[in-house]
Amino acid sequence: MKVVFFEDVEGTAQVGDVKEVKNGFARNFLLPRNLAGAPTRDNLQHAQALAQKEVRRQEKLDTEARKTTDRLVGYTITIEARVGESGRLFGSVTNRDIAEKLHSASGIEVDPHIVLLPEPIRELGNRPVTIKFTRNVSVDVNVDVVPDEESKPIVAKLIAEAEAQAALARKAEEAAAYAAAQAAAKAGHPEAAETEEEEPQAE
Repeated sequence: MKVVFFEDVEGTAQVGDVKEVKNGFARNFLLPRNLAGAPTRDNLQHAQALAQKEVRRQEKLDTEARKTTDRLVGYTITIEARVGESGRLFGSVTNRDIAEKLHSASGIEVDPHIVLLPEPIRELGNRPVTIKFTRNVSVDVNVDVVPDEESKPIVAKLIAEAEAQAALARKAEEAAAYAAAQAAAKAGHPEAAETEEEEPQAE
C-alpha cells in the first residue's frame, strides 16, 4: 500500500515522504495513529506543509546544537574505574556514566540516549564516542577510562608482565632469525661450517 507520511517514523520514512509499505503495517499501525494517510491530493498538500514546517524546526535545532558541539570538538573526559586481576573493569562504563561525567566536567547537559555507545565499555583506554544532538549534528568526544587509585598497582603489575612477555618474545624471534641465518649461510657456503683454523702458536 502506498501512503504519505504526516510524521517521521524512525527507520521507515520522514514527514512528507510517499512510500510503499506493507498493508498490515499501514492498517494496523500507521493509519490508526494518523502517522500516514492515503496519497490523496489533500493529504499530499497537508504532508508537504508539515514537511516544510519540520525543515524550519530542524534548522533551528541544528543551529542550537552546533553551538554546543563547537564547545566539545576535541574534548576529553576521564572516567576512573575499578580493575580486576585480568585487567578488565569491575562492571562497565555506560552511556549514562559518560553523560553524567560530561555534564560535571563541561557543564553541558546531555541526554544519555544521544550518547551512541554500541555496548558498555569494559576495558581501560581512550576511545572516541559519538554524541548525536540532532539528526544532522553530532560530535565525537574522547572517553579515557583509567584505573582508580586502588587499581593502579594491579595495572602496573599487568603492564610489567606484558612488557616481560614481549621482551621474551623478541629474544625468541631474534634467536630464531639468527639460527635461520646460520643455516642459510651453512647451506650456501659449506666451508663456513668447518671449524675455525687454530691461531698459529708462538715459536
